[in-house]
Amino acid sequence: MEKFAASYHRNYYGKADVIVYRLNREGGQVFGANVTMLLYGDAFWPTYTTGDNTQLIATDSMKNFIQREALNFTGADLEGFCGFLAEKFFTKYPQTEGILVKATEIPYVGTVAFIPGGPDRAFASIEIDRTGVVEERSGIHGFRLLRLGGSAFAGFVRDEYTTLPDIANRPLHMWLDLEWLCSERAMLTREVREIVHGVFHSFESGSIQQVIYQIGTKMLNELPVVTEVRLEANNRTWDQIVAQGETTAVYTDPRPPYGVLGLTLRR
Repeated sequence: MEKFAASYHRNYYGKADVIVYRLNREGGQVFGANVTMLLYGDAFWPTYTTGDNTQLIATDSMKNFIQREALNFTGADLEGFCGFLAEKFFTKYPQTEGILVKATEIPYVGTVAFIPGGPDRAFASIEIDRTGVVEERSGIHGFRLLRLGGSAFAGFVRDEYTTLPDIANRPLHMWLDLEWLCSERAMLTREVREIVHGVFHSFESGSIQQVIYQIGTKMLNELPVVTEVRLEANNRTWDQIVAQGETTAVYTDPRPPYGVLGLTLRR
């Protein structure tokens, strides 16, 4: 179920999983996005109560709007694309009281020949109503981060339920999702990726919590427009099968369940 930043809304509807690829063959650019557009407003309520579709914009029309208007968007950032679609749709259909547009990148990397990027994927969203912008949010989901050493976990509570040993130098495999709010519309995906990879590469930690705290504080310190950072990490450290000395070992994917670690930092 969708949650809106604005106040409670009894109904919403829209189109999801709308795929757009805009290719600029002369410039060697691929802009790919998976878009969701959701509307709310009293004008759409009769569809629920009586089946009266007089004011309803068909979700198929919304799909066509998204795909065709992608040609008129001159930028290459998800934040600008979401804002462009939301504002133009709002102007076109005044019966809409509020709109939420979300886009997740479908990354391709290259100049002439391209390959899929990832696994992490950037996203952006904007919600607007008749009072203006309610919220703009950006993020990157799906980081897969592996460090061969320099990660410890020790000194935690020990009692009759504790079986995990203290670990001084483990190979750490973690997944990370993060989102941020800005004081103004900004494209920060490249900078955030550099911060995440830089911290994970250079920082020797005593816990995953400490890793994500370092990432969040570095974002606030180095990106002045960022007002809030939300991070959630999963401990996906691999299970060891067999080892040869202190340096070489064979691992497999960890069994579920896995640890979940969350953090919100505000300026």
